[in-house]
Amino acid sequence: MSTQLSNNFETILTSPKLSNGSLNLLLLSRQTQAKCIESAEQCVEQWKDNAFIDHAEVYSAASEVYLAHAQQLEKSSACHRVLKQEKPSTLDAQSKACIEQELFALDQSIRYSYMYLFRTTDTPQSRVFSIRQSQVRTFYNYALSRFMTLQYLKQHFETIPAVFNVGNNSYSLDFQSYPNLKDMTIEQFRSSYNMNFQGLFTINRRDGFGAEFVVVRKTKPIHESKQFIFTPEQYYKNADDWNIYPAKNLPVTVIAEPQQENEKNILTAPFILRFFDPYKEESATVEGNDYKITGNFSVPYGLWLSTNNFGALGYKKVLNMGQSSAMPHLFMIEPYQPNKKVIVLIHGLASSPEAWVALTNNIMGDKVLREHYQVWQVFYATNMPIWESRYQIHALLKQAFSQTVANSISAENAVLIGHSMGGIISRLLVSDADIRATAIPFLSEDERKFIYAHPSIVDRFQFDRIENFSRAVFIAAPHRGTAYADRWFSKSLRQMISLPRDFFGSLENADSVQKVSQSVKLGVATIGPNDLSDQSTFMQLTREIEPVSGFKYHSIMGNATQSQDVAVMSDGIVPYRSSHLDHAISEKIIPGGHSIQETPEAIYELQRILRAHLAQ
Repeated sequence: MSTQLSNNFETILTSPKLSNGSLNLLLLSRQTQAKCIESAEQCVEQWKDNAFIDHAEVYSAASEVYLAHAQQLEKSSACHRVLKQEKPSTLDAQSKACIEQELFALDQSIRYSYMYLFRTTDTPQSRVFSIRQSQVRTFYNYALSRFMTLQYLKQHFETIPAVFNVGNNSYSLDFQSYPNLKDMTIEQFRSSYNMNFQGLFTINRRDGFGAEFVVVRKTKPIHESKQFIFTPEQYYKNADDWNIYPAKNLPVTVIAEPQQENEKNILTAPFILRFFDPYKEESATVEGNDYKITGNFSVPYGLWLSTNNFGALGYKKVLNMGQSSAMPHLFMIEPYQPNKKVIVLIHGLASSPEAWVALTNNIMGDKVLREHYQVWQVFYATNMPIWESRYQIHALLKQAFSQTVANSISAENAVLIGHSMGGIISRLLVSDADIRATAIPFLSEDERKFIYAHPSIVDRFQFDRIENFSRAVFIAAPHRGTAYADRWFSKSLRQMISLPRDFFGSLENADSVQKVSQSVKLGVATIGPNDLSDQSTFMQLTREIEPVSGFKYHSIMGNATQSQDVAVMSDGIVPYRSSHLDHAISEKIIPGGHSIQETPEAIYELQRILRAHLAQ
C-alpha cells in the first residue's frame, strides 16, 4: 500500500524519478528519463507529434520535464556561480548562457503548467480531486518561484523591474494589487519555499495557486546608539526619527498568466506577473474564475528574527554590553493596516521579542486572528529602572498610535500583553496613578530638593493610561515583587548589571544639574532587577496600583508546584500571590514554569481571549 501511495504522489520534486504520469509517456514514446530530461525540447515535441497522446497528458508531462531540465542545469558548475549570488558583472559567458537556458526551461514549465490547468477540455473545478492537477499546480508554483529568484540573482535589482525577457518571451509586471512594491527599494527578493528557522516549529502558509516570496525592503537601520534620551517627547518634537520600525520583510505572492485572456498560443504569448499581498488578498481571478492564492506568513517573521538575533541582544541589554541601544524600539511585524486591531507585546527581564515566537506565529496561523490583528513588539533594555522603562515605552507607544489612521480600527481597542517585568510595565501603562506624594516619605532632604527642582524626574511617578488599549493580559507578572530577586545567586548576577553610561549624562543634559548620586532611594539609579524584589521601594510604591475602573484584563500564570494552595503555588520565580489580581475578568493557572507564555495551554488561552475581544 505504501509503495502504491508513493508512486501515485511522488514527482521529480520529491524523488529522483519523474511522476507516473510522465513516465507513462516515456514508455509510449520509447524514451529514457535521462535522455528526455537532457533534451527536453526534443522529447516534448515528439509527444506533441503523437496523435494518440492526449494534449492534457502532454502538457502535464512537459511541465515536469522542463522543470527537471532546469533542476539539472541548476546543479551544473556553469550555473553554480549565479546561484551562489555572484555579482552579474563577474560572470563569464558560459555562466550567463547557462542561466538563460535555465530561465527558458522554467519559462516553458510555467507555460505548459498553465496550459494544463486552464486550457484543456477539463476545467480546474472538474479535476478538483485529481492527483495530477495537484502535481501540476506544484510544478507551476515551484517553476515560477525559481524563475523569479533566478531573475533577481541574475540582476540583483534594487527596484523590481517592469519587464523580464526570456529569449523571445516577455513577462510584464503588474503591481495593481500591491502598489507599494512598484517603486520600493529592496535589499533582497527571496523565495519562501524550503526556508525554515530554528525555534520556529511551524511554518504557517496558505496553500493555493502562485509562488510565495519574501521581499526585504530597504529601511532605516536599527538605532544601536547607546545614547539615552531622558525626555523623548521633547527630544523628538517635530521629528519622525522615533525608534518605530515598519515591517521590513514583506510576504509576496506572484501568479503568471497571459496578458490577453483569449490568447491562443500560450507558449509564446506575452505573460503578466501579478503581485499580491497575501495578508490583503486571499484569491485572484484567473480565466474568469476565482482561485485561492498561496501565501507564507511565517517566513518573513522568521527571517526578521534570525537577522536581528534578538535573543543575544536581550542579554547584552541587561548587562549593558556591546552597542545595544538604551532606548526602547517598536517593531511592526507586518505592514501597517488601518483595518486591523493592534496587539502590543512587551517581554520580560533579560528577554527579547523571541519570547513571543510561539504566540506571534500562532496568530499568523490562525485565520481569524490573522485577518483581524496586527502585532507590534516592543524591545527595551531591562537593566533600566522599571519606572523609567514604563515612561519611555509609554512615550513610544503614544507616538506609534498617533501615526495610525485617525478613528480607524487600528487606533482603538488595542490589546496589550506583557510577560514578567513586561507584565508590570503593561499594568502601569493602563493605569492612572500619581505616587509623587506617596514617595515623599521615602526621600531624604537632599533627594526631595533634587526631585522638586527637576520636574522631568517627577513626571516618572505620574502614570496616565494609554487610551488606545481596551484590554490587557498579564503573564507571570510579579505585580507585588518576588523574593527570588533577593537570593544570593540573583544578587550576584545583579552585581554584573549596570545602567547605560549615558543615563546620568542625560540627566545632566536635560536639566543642567550634576549627576545624581547612585544612592537615590526612589530608584533613579537602581537597575530593573532590583525593582523586582518584593522588598524594593518600587514595589512598595506600585503594588496596589490597578488598571483603571472598567478596563478589561486577564491573568495567566504558571504553577511549578504540586500544590493548589495559593500560599504555596509559584512558577519557580514568581509566587501566585504576586501575580494574582482581584479584579481580573479571568485567571488561568497552567502547570509549568516562568516561561509559561511559550506553552500550548497559554497559547490556547490567549487565542480565546483575542477571539473574545473581537466579539466585544
